[in-house]
Amino acid sequence: MNSTRAWGAEMPYMYEELVFDRIRTLHREAESQRLVSHVQRLRKARRKVERASTRLHQVLARMA
Repeated sequence: MNSTRAWGAEMPYMYEELVFDRIRTLHREAESQRLVSHVQRLRKARRKVERASTRLHQVLARMA
């Protein structure tokens, strides 16, 4: 009977730990996704700058 009560007392703690672990995992995944999105935006911006630079060089070459 005591072992049942002891197990019952452990359950809320174990459940709480599982919940906190899941929350930590979700926070890590969200941070990871934010980082991926940031890198994608940087790459897109870099490509835009490269295209603009190419167009500028072409215009300057035509003017020369």
